[in-house]
Amino acid sequence: MEPGPLLSGGASVAAVLPAGGSGERLGGATPKQFCAVLGRPLISYTVRALERINWISDIVVVVSLENIETMKSIIEKYCHKRITIVEGGLTRHRSIFNGLKIFLESKLSSCPLQKPEVVIIHDAVRPFVEEDILLKVVLAAKEHGAAGAVRPLVSTVVASSADGSLDHSLERARYRASEMPQAFIFDIIYEAYCQCSDYDLDYGTECLHLALKYCKTNAKLIEGPPDLWKVTYKRDLYAAESVIKDKLSQQVCVTTDMKEDSVQLGFLLHETLKNQVNQVKSISVFLCKNDHSLQSILGQCYNFICINDKRSHFQEIQELVDILEHASISVLHPVVLISVHFNVSENMSFSSGMEELAGIKEFAREVKKKNILVYGLLIRYEKKFWCMEAIWSR
Repeated sequence: MEPGPLLSGGASVAAVLPAGGSGERLGGATPKQFCAVLGRPLISYTVRALERINWISDIVVVVSLENIETMKSIIEKYCHKRITIVEGGLTRHRSIFNGLKIFLESKLSSCPLQKPEVVIIHDAVRPFVEEDILLKVVLAAKEHGAAGAVRPLVSTVVASSADGSLDHSLERARYRASEMPQAFIFDIIYEAYCQCSDYDLDYGTECLHLALKYCKTNAKLIEGPPDLWKVTYKRDLYAAESVIKDKLSQQVCVTTDMKEDSVQLGFLLHETLKNQVNQVKSISVFLCKNDHSLQSILGQCYNFICINDKRSHFQEIQELVDILEHASISVLHPVVLISVHFNVSENMSFSSGMEELAGIKEFAREVKKKNILVYGLLIRYEKKFWCMEAIWSR
């Protein structure tokens, strides 16, 4: 779904991430939003899921006072952009309210935030939110005033009597589990919070209910994907790690130099991956040191196929490895680099090509120590025929 037509007319969208919880149900001293998953704090994955969406103008992260410095260090270490940190309250609703107020109070600061037309509220411990569901709830909120993702109930809900006996059960088919993200016309949800009773602020958990109770806004419910689950217990951290590993294995970045043959092969490879391996995301970019397209995917992709002319292959490999090292992404996960090179000289023998590759094999052994796994494929191009001559690896 393309955002352009839906967010036309100058509509602005921002997000508020409540992240002030203590993580009591998780156990341990570290709040769950700051627990490491594959070496990276959980909240960093959630922030990254939002900041990669260019139509979200600002992301407000609400954390407890004692975790403000921790959040600042995360933003700095992982180069997060468009982030504003706000001190949270004692409860979830009070933290969200603080996050909303910053859009009005920041007018007095040196870096004021623009009050958005639509605001997204999303949990910091739901890292797998995708642009599609965010766009759906924003669109619905623009039309209805409020909207939220829901999922079918997994278990039947029952009510107990005072003595602990079954009182009644709910018809599961009629009910849904309220999930995140949710979106609201900013003025509606802000007004709802302004009118909130202390009881709602201290004991309530459902933002959609506040919009209905205080602003008579009946939210549109959007059926969400199964990836919206919330990290609550320790076992969920292991599940999150598994999902992240799976996502990493499904993304491939195809880079080419500026030569016609390389670009053509890169395009064919892109189409092959896209059409035959449905779960692999392929991105074609031209490799250069400051390429913005390449920089934008670092940290999202850990598998690279680099296609270039045989005459400049070693320099290209070194340049890409330098970029990967500078981005520090191999600190967290192994990076796989498959380098495909052309032999465009009809006079170069097989043995000569292998001699040149010997130096690169040594280079591959060295960068393996930095968690970068280099593999290579040499293709001899002769009279419009592709001929694979040799394969070298780390």
